[in-house]
Amino acid sequence: MFENLSERLERSFKILKGEGRITEINVAETLKDVRRALLDADVNYKTAKEFTETVKQKALGQNVLTAIKPEQLMVKIVHDELATLMGGTAVDINIKGSPAIILISGLQGSGKTTFSAKLANMLKSKRGKNPLLVAGDVYRPAAIEQLKVLGEQIGVSVYAEEANKNPIKIAQNAVQYAKQRGKDLIIIDTAGRLAIDEQMMNEIESIKNAVNPQEILFVVDAMTGQDAVNTAKEFNERLDFDGVVLTKLDGDTRGGAALSIRSVVNKPIKFVGTGEKLDAIDVFHPERMADRILGMGDIVSLVEKAQEQYDEEEARRLQKKIAKNQFDFNDFLSQIRQIKKMGNLKDLASMIPGVGKQIKDLDIDDDAFKGVEAIILSMTPDERSRPEILNGSRRARIAKGSGTSIQEVNKLIKQFDETRKMMRLMTTGGPRKMMRNVRRR
Repeated sequence: MFENLSERLERSFKILKGEGRITEINVAETLKDVRRALLDADVNYKTAKEFTETVKQKALGQNVLTAIKPEQLMVKIVHDELATLMGGTAVDINIKGSPAIILISGLQGSGKTTFSAKLANMLKSKRGKNPLLVAGDVYRPAAIEQLKVLGEQIGVSVYAEEANKNPIKIAQNAVQYAKQRGKDLIIIDTAGRLAIDEQMMNEIESIKNAVNPQEILFVVDAMTGQDAVNTAKEFNERLDFDGVVLTKLDGDTRGGAALSIRSVVNKPIKFVGTGEKLDAIDVFHPERMADRILGMGDIVSLVEKAQEQYDEEEARRLQKKIAKNQFDFNDFLSQIRQIKKMGNLKDLASMIPGVGKQIKDLDIDDDAFKGVEAIILSMTPDERSRPEILNGSRRARIAKGSGTSIQEVNKLIKQFDETRKMMRLMTTGGPRKMMRNVRRR
């Protein structure tokens, strides 16, 4: 995501490198390159032009402090304007109501059904809601079944009427059903088409009028670029939706939709889909996205993802085990599984400042831990609890059982031993003691 744009912007800023001050000439040269980079990223032409003009006015109006280089100042201005372009701050979803109703709209193939389930899962787990998913797509083959399967995976009820081909009536019946069963949130998945047509627009407009939703979200595939922006404009004219959802931001997308859509329809991007898993959904933070576009990482989102998997009681238990040098392969396996729950490994690594550019050409497999897990699971419970008993014959048996080599087993055990020593030093003696040990080696 945004990799090409990030590289192009970085090259643009280098025009100012070595310059003693900002002038109209070097700013114009830099921003000409910035505008070209935005257009290549499929940003709306008018948006790109207005963006670079704003940056130019702000840059020329600045008195550059001696401590700040022109290049650094330009990065700061572009960062702030990118964040403003995408909305400035995160905008929350409106889920007030009894029940609150969220209407999901968009073209076919944009990912509405999957997003509906992701949103239900997020609001259930993070906001304590008791949601009901409504199968309002009566045209697409298997759409109802897909929603039922997704609902079962996240433990959320799905309301469907397979024999009813009237989505307006289905939505009205679902509201009554939800009230009778104490559901406090309704998410209505609606039908899409391969392109905008009058029948589809009339239908979803009628559903809106029939159930009066608190929130209407427009779901769009970020990989469609400027087509996404044009579609959003047409939907907004009919529905006056409340927010945009960009799906497939983890794909091979240039990012034009994310940068253009707010300025064209004047509606905030509220959520982004970052993968196929049902927890791969993030609140959209414009300032954090600007950080990532400019290669600054997104350490705040990384910490938040870690906190979601953080168990305070488990952390205390683990700390006691480390202090007593009792950290074992069961604990090691547990930590690996927590990391995996945080999401796509390459996406996580790219949130670390300075790392994104270094790993852009690397293929980081989400199954990178599979071999490690296989080795640990091939150990007996006693071996996992007492790593010191892992002699040569046991290691040979583990290698055979896990489909790996003895060298790989030895490497893992060595890494485990080093990890355990480092963790114990940090727990019992702190960083100073650890540094003294490092210097002695």
